Amino acid sequence: MDAIVAALADQHAELAALLDGLDPADWDRPTPCEGWVVSDVIIHLAQTDEMAVGSATGRYAEVVAALTEGLAMASSVDEGVDMMVDHERGVPVAELRDRWAAAAAQLVAALRTLDPSTRVPWVVGDLSARTMAATRLAESWIHSGDVATALGLALAPTDRLEPIARLAWRTLPYAFAIAGRELSGPVAFELEGPSGTPWSFVPNAPPVTTISGDAAELCAVAARRRDPKDTSLGGAGPDVEAVLALVRTYA
Repeated sequence: MDAIVAALADQHAELAALLDGLDPADWDRPTPCEGWVVSDVIIHLAQTDEMAVGSATGRYAEVVAALTEGLAMASSVDEGVDMMVDHERGVPVAELRDRWAAAAAQLVAALRTLDPSTRVPWVVGDLSARTMAATRLAESWIHSGDVATALGLALAPTDRLEPIARLAWRTLPYAFAIAGRELSGPVAFELEGPSGTPWSFVPNAPPVTTISGDAAELCAVAARRRDPKDTSLGGAGPDVEAVLALVRTYA
């Protein structure tokens, strides 16, 4: 848990460095998030970090109610996210940057007080505090990359991706369930981290499918930022294609 929260703080710092260098016009640059410019991405991160702070401090329902006040009932998570962002468009960028930074810092502080096994509420139901931390790390990493792409930059992958890759592996049953699919059996990941270290995520039972390849590519595929066909990822077993199509690190 401590390592994941430290990675989250480092990821926040990487994004903050990108934001600190922006000109006012840069906040209106389009990002890989369809229909969203840089400011929209930061609105979303501020909102969801505030929700996570609420979750970690026993105020989740209160925070969500404040963020969705006056909004119609959403038919899906994605629609709700879009509605929340649209509702707050037009906030001055200096105010927005400070709001995100405050929420990010509060989240790191709140997570550091929790036992990793503590159950906390989230969009898809209760999670362990450890999983919440990994989920927030994944989202911060995804959207840091979106901002960098909007600026014509590429962020070098780091070993901060290890909890994100592990999250993608652990949540495969969820990914298959929301797609109305079933795994043929346990899945293992045999990946190479950015520093060259092997990362093995192995189930208790013998795996029937093994995914192998570059960890950064796997995380990008799970973030829906890379097509698995355009990566070196592969594997063996009956579910390789389905795993690479469905793996995800977000609700």
